[in-house]
Amino acid sequence: MSYRRSRVGFCLSDKKRRRMNLDVFSEMCVGHGIEVVEIELAQPLAAQGPFDVIVHKLSDVIVEAERDAKNRHLLANFQSYIWAHPLTILLDPLSSMSRLLDRFTSYGIMSQLHNSLRDWRVCSPPYLSLQGPGDLSSIQEAMDTQGLSFPLICKTRVAHGSLSHEMSLIFSAAGLQDVQPPCVLQSFINHGAVLHKVFVVGDAHFCVERPSLKNFPSGPHERKTIFFNSHEVSKPESSSHLSALDEQTPCIPPPSSEAVAALVRELRARLGMALFGFFSSLLDHIKLVLDQRISAGLPSDSEHGASGSN
Repeated sequence: MSYRRSRVGFCLSDKKRRRMNLDVFSEMCVGHGIEVVEIELAQPLAAQGPFDVIVHKLSDVIVEAERDAKNRHLLANFQSYIWAHPLTILLDPLSSMSRLLDRFTSYGIMSQLHNSLRDWRVCSPPYLSLQGPGDLSSIQEAMDTQGLSFPLICKTRVAHGSLSHEMSLIFSAAGLQDVQPPCVLQSFINHGAVLHKVFVVGDAHFCVERPSLKNFPSGPHERKTIFFNSHEVSKPESSSHLSALDEQTPCIPPPSSEAVAALVRELRARLGMALFGFFSSLLDHIKLVLDQRISAGLPSDSEHGASGSN
C-alpha cells in the first residue's frame, strides 16, 4: 500500500510569505512527512492538489472582489474547489473572513462579549456604524442612544488594506464634520498607551505588547481632530508623539492569562476561525477588546517577549 505525504497548501501574498518565513517552515515540515505547496491562485487548483489543508490569507481578493471582476473570478474558482473537496480543511472559511473584514459586523460580535464573558469582566467600548452621510444632529443623537462619549476614534468600515489604517480622534461635536462614512465611531478609552495583541493559532495563542495612543481627557474638548495612521502608532518599531505618555501616567499591567484564554475560546466559537488576532487592553481590571484582525501567521522576530499558551 503506497504512502502519500500530507499536503498543505499556502495561498499568501509575497509580503505575508516573507513575514512567515515560509521556506524555513517548509523545510521543517518535510522532516515530519508533510509537503508544503505554494498555491498559484490564478492557476486551476485541481491541478495543484490534492490538499489535506489549505492555509490562506485572501483578504485582498475578498475586498477587491466587491468591485473587480478579476478578483471575483479568482474567489469564485477558489470557493468552487473547496466545495468540490469537502474533506480539505480550510483555514479559514471565506465567510468567516468576510465578516471579520467588515467592522460593522465584527464590532457587533465584539459588543456581545460583555454578557457571555461577564465573569471575566470583558467588554468592548460602545460603537456606532455610519452607513452614509448624515447631519451632525442625527449623528449626535445616535451617539447618545448608543452610549458613546468623546473623544471618539473613527475607523473605516473595511478592516483591511492601507486605508483601513487611516484613523482619526474626534474630540467634540464640531469634529463630527470630519467623519467620512462608511465608518465606525467608537468611544476612545484611555489605556495607558499600551495594547496587547493576541495572535490565535487554533487552541494556542500568543501575546505581544504594542505601543498605542496615549491618554486624552475624557469628555468634549475644544481640540481639532487628530488624523493618524495606526501603523505609525501601534507597530513594534513605532515611535510616535501620539504614544508618548506623561510621567504621571501609571503603568497598565497585562491582562490575566486566564481571561485571555477565555476570550480566545469565545471569539473562536463566534468567529468560526482558527487564525486571527485581536487587540486588547486592561483598564481598572476590565479587559477591553478594541479591534480584531485576520492573522495568517505568528509574531515577527521584532516582537520579542511574546508569551504563549496552549
